[in-house]
Amino acid sequence: MALDGAMLGIIGNEIKSRALGAKIDKIHQPSREELVFVLRGKEGQMRLLVSARANSPRVHFTESVIENPAQPPMLCMLLRKKLGGARLSDVRQYGSDRILMIDFDTVDELGDRQILTLYIEIMGRYSNAILASQDGTVIDAVKRVDLSMSSVRPIIPGMKYVFPPAQEKSDIISNDIDEAFEKIISDNRRRLDKAILSEIMGISPIVAREVSFGATGSSEFEVGDMTPSHEKKLYESLRKLRKNMLGESVCPVMISDESGKPVDITFFYPNQYGEGINISSYDSFSQLLDTLYSVRDLRERMRVKEKAVLQTLTVLSERISKKLSIQKAELKKAENREDLRNMGDLITANIYRLKKGDTVSDLIDYTTGETVTVTLDPRLTPAQNAQKYYKEYTKAKTAEQYLTQLIADGEAELVYINSTLDSLERASSVRELAEIREELEDGGYIKRQNAKMKRPAALPALRYMSDDGFTILVGRNNKQNDRLTLKESSKKDLWLHVTKRPGSHVIIQSQGKEIPPATIEQAAILAVYHSSARESGLTAVDFTFVKNVSKPQGSKPGMVIYTNQTTVFVRPDAQLAERLAVKES
Repeated sequence: MALDGAMLGIIGNEIKSRALGAKIDKIHQPSREELVFVLRGKEGQMRLLVSARANSPRVHFTESVIENPAQPPMLCMLLRKKLGGARLSDVRQYGSDRILMIDFDTVDELGDRQILTLYIEIMGRYSNAILASQDGTVIDAVKRVDLSMSSVRPIIPGMKYVFPPAQEKSDIISNDIDEAFEKIISDNRRRLDKAILSEIMGISPIVAREVSFGATGSSEFEVGDMTPSHEKKLYESLRKLRKNMLGESVCPVMISDESGKPVDITFFYPNQYGEGINISSYDSFSQLLDTLYSVRDLRERMRVKEKAVLQTLTVLSERISKKLSIQKAELKKAENREDLRNMGDLITANIYRLKKGDTVSDLIDYTTGETVTVTLDPRLTPAQNAQKYYKEYTKAKTAEQYLTQLIADGEAELVYINSTLDSLERASSVRELAEIREELEDGGYIKRQNAKMKRPAALPALRYMSDDGFTILVGRNNKQNDRLTLKESSKKDLWLHVTKRPGSHVIIQSQGKEIPPATIEQAAILAVYHSSARESGLTAVDFTFVKNVSKPQGSKPGMVIYTNQTTVFVRPDAQLAERLAVKES
């Protein structure tokens, strides 16, 4: 599903038609390999995304709002200095290759006019975005390539920009199709689509298959089996392809399988597929690429940021669980301490029958009349043996009190860690992940990344509107749960939470009105949906007034106790959650 040279050229034309003369308002760098240019032109504000990510390199206008780091990277600062206020003056393609050049008209520090060019190379893992001066000197790049990485084509500030080695293929945009046609039909030991792909520059496999299908009615036809009629149709198919590549009769298309998973994209409506394939067309190539990659890229960014936090929490959870298991086993032993005191009492009551050197003795328990076998230390006197049992009893009694507190603390911490894991699993944005990380940094679980960096403003709670018109707020993480319940809610608001499971705090804002049962039920469904029970069936949810909710001193974020609750049973409902959601502006 690669972005081929043909489609890149068409996208270049789309960018030029929409943004020629547009002024750069802002420049962002959401990640190391992504740039966003905020342009203002005849269509108003537009965001041009340039991605050099190995698995999704591309350039197009985007409607997606990509979160930016709190501190802009050095490259971003340089681009702002060099291109701030510049105007987009041209968009060109290097032949039919996967290289797009965007020219910007700007002025230097001395006020002299200059043209700076952004070279966008769409080449898989070698994709790049390189800013160069008018004489071709590299200013900087998303990916610097030093001499140790490539002696043939280094990309370092101060060196001249050099195009990649030219492919030995036919450029049917710049040249006639006759030469390419003759080479294809003479390659009679290959499949037609393979011969087309190896000969014509700038096309992907789906394009080669479509040309083959247009000529022969099959995307798997052999060149050696072609008839004069097939050859005539092939020539016409190549002419049609050339017109498409020049921007005539193009159609942004996504091909998906039966499950809805995208399998390819192209610039024409394909005829090569049979049943079981869905074909969707879009208003623009930018819309097509935005739809294809925006969700995938968000998931990838979140996966990278989530990995370290998830690993830390998982290790912590396992460590605490193991420690609790050991402590509970020790507590069970301590609970048998009365046997130790009884042994001391038996030795004291029968001391006249014992002597130093005894290792074991059958003694009478005068309270029950039964005979009990007592183990003795032969190095100690009978009195010292009795004292030894009493000391072990006292030690066990102290251990029970100590272990009981340790276990309570450990279980509370495990509940907190599991609730944080639940928040992490339900996070839907990079900023939500950042807040969870900040919470763990504040708790000392994770090393603080940058103590001097100013933290962004806290995210607001998720907002829903019940069918009865009541606002329902849902916390995104533990710290937000505390803030929502303890600081931002009225005592007469209703508080909800899944029973004895990790999940968000949910608040129904009463506004001094009586809350109807239907709204309580919808809020309870949201409480289940925003919890570890979101994939479960019938689930218990507790609700009570906020005035009945309190936070124990010293407890972890998100941990509260509550009284006077009522319990309802509901099932999670993703469609209801989506319908009631108030979209964030």
